Amino acid sequence: MDPPIGVDERTYEPRELVTEILERGEEPVTLPPVAVPQPDVLLEEYVATLAGKADGTIDAYARILRQLTQWIARRPGNGGRFWPDVFTRTALEAYLAQLEETGYSVSHRARVKAVTGGFARWLIEEKELLRRNPARGIEIPAQTMLAPRRLDNDQRYVLRELVEQADDPRGAALFTLGYCAGCRVSDVSWLRMEHTHVGPKVGWLHVGYKGGKTRDIDLVNDVRKALDTYLHHGGRDPESPYVFTSQREERLSEAGIHHWFRTLKARATKDQWALIQSLSFHDLRHDFAHRAREAGWSLEEVAYYLGHVTKKGTPAIQTTARYTQVSRQQVKDKLRLIKG
Repeated sequence: MDPPIGVDERTYEPRELVTEILERGEEPVTLPPVAVPQPDVLLEEYVATLAGKADGTIDAYARILRQLTQWIARRPGNGGRFWPDVFTRTALEAYLAQLEETGYSVSHRARVKAVTGGFARWLIEEKELLRRNPARGIEIPAQTMLAPRRLDNDQRYVLRELVEQADDPRGAALFTLGYCAGCRVSDVSWLRMEHTHVGPKVGWLHVGYKGGKTRDIDLVNDVRKALDTYLHHGGRDPESPYVFTSQREERLSEAGIHHWFRTLKARATKDQWALIQSLSFHDLRHDFAHRAREAGWSLEEVAYYLGHVTKKGTPAIQTTARYTQVSRQQVKDKLRLIKG
């Protein structure tokens, strides 16, 4: 009898039983095959159970699981396919370690662990295709809370030079939104055309996907010009409602933006790389906050522009203060200014 569509027959026979039968000189018996749904079908079924969550959350969960299962499928011995029995703690630990080496943040890796743990529970409780949860017992050390990154002049020079040399309208627009407008990666990824107002003499955006903290921000000329160039000559998909598109999706994802930034840094020379290797796209936002304070902005003004607001809609000064926290070097440079 042929297996149903979307089901693959895999035969499981306990090793202990096979060994015992062979020792008795008998022929091994073939146990009834266990029908296991195809990997892509499993993912579709699980994602369907997330229907009560926000669309953005569902997309993020699906993307995380797709990347994980594809990575596991490429491991030696898996034949290019993902099956529940190869979803082990060893596999998940190795995947998380690679994410760390690639530069993904602690918060992203913690989210990957949480998402895969939920998928594993579903495989155990609903599908009975897994015996133990590979995410259980895995620890991801908390990130040390350091003062947010402030770029020095050499780092700023290198990044701006790399952007110019790349001659990529989309990349230039991405960079200026982080560096000159302090946008979050989610602000950029989810920016819609209807919320983008850019012209010869005007430039402002309605941004704020994260946590529904929307705000209207005006743009300096560098951002306005970069956006205008990208929109008219950057090769974006005109059918997409989103400003930043990719070849595979109607929206450039947060992961896609981080990938672009890593690719940009990879163009650096050896000397340049030493200066920028640890920088992330989010560091551009931190540096914007520092430069805004140096330009005389109040904490309330920086909080408004960056979208640091409480649930009541008031400026979240504590968050902004941490963004603009002074460094030891700043204080050291000003010691000589004290009059005795």
